[in-house]
Amino acid sequence: MPAKIDFYELALKVAWIADDKKAIDTVILNVCNLTTIANYFVITTAQSTPQMNAISSDIEKTFKEQDVRSLGRDGISSSTWQVIDYGGIIAHIMSPEIRELYKLEKLWDNADVIDIKNLKHKKQTVSK
Repeated sequence: MPAKIDFYELALKVAWIADDKKAIDTVILNVCNLTTIANYFVITTAQSTPQMNAISSDIEKTFKEQDVRSLGRDGISSSTWQVIDYGGIIAHIMSPEIRELYKLEKLWDNADVIDIKNLKHKKQTVSK
């Protein structure tokens, strides 16, 4: 991993990868003041298993090319919830049903929400 990691930038990259793959309702939660497990959670919804796999694969490929390695993955063959842990950022790619069932945004309702829709104009400045 690079010596200094900008987890905010990585969170944006995950969100924009999901957006490029047509995921829906992507949000970034700033949880750094609420937990020690991560600085950011990126939560997104995939409408199908192939879409979920494409999002996960693109995240991993993009980060691997930048020498950013995951600390762990879970549910990679799952059609309902896939998680990729990069230390300061955890990506949650969920089916609509699982996202509604677990309601991570409500569980972390004290977190600051970063809405990527308001940051789209800055997307070009963050390279993939």
